[in-house]
Amino acid sequence: MARLQDRYTKEIRPRLSEKLKRTNPNSLPKLEKIVVNMGVGVALQDKNKMEQAAGQLTQITGQKAVVVKAKQAVSGFRLREGQEIGCRVTLRGRRMYEFLDRLISVALPRIRDFRGVNPKSFDGHGNYNMGLTEQMVFPEIDPDKVTFTQGMDIAFVMSTTSDEEARELLRLFGMPFRES
Repeated sequence: MARLQDRYTKEIRPRLSEKLKRTNPNSLPKLEKIVVNMGVGVALQDKNKMEQAAGQLTQITGQKAVVVKAKQAVSGFRLREGQEIGCRVTLRGRRMYEFLDRLISVALPRIRDFRGVNPKSFDGHGNYNMGLTEQMVFPEIDPDKVTFTQGMDIAFVMSTTSDEEARELLRLFGMPFRES
């Protein structure tokens, strides 16, 4: 069992139950999945960049990245339907908790001039979204082998529909929210 998953069952769930005044453990908010997405627009000019981005995303998450193709053609971006434009990974279970643990304890503190993540990035349905500007904040990536920097979007999907409950859950996990 992952360290953060064990902490959720032993510490965080009882705290949430006490704070939200609920006795049913199934009614408490929980993290269902984490989706990590890289939009690789430069792959339209250089196909090799897509393979590199997918390989790095696989290294970061510990799960094979799926290459995403364009669903529609957009002439302004010189994009045709079916062209490879990004890669993503959906994490659940043990891998999800291990990724969250590495993100909170290792990757976020390595960001230069980091003052915390935005506490207002909830979508109104209890899900949280954040972005990273480069992949090199993760220790799995060797900076000598990186030929281009690539950002990524991380979406935390919760079982609750309340932003406040989801914020409290992430705060108990140790997410460093910026003071607003």
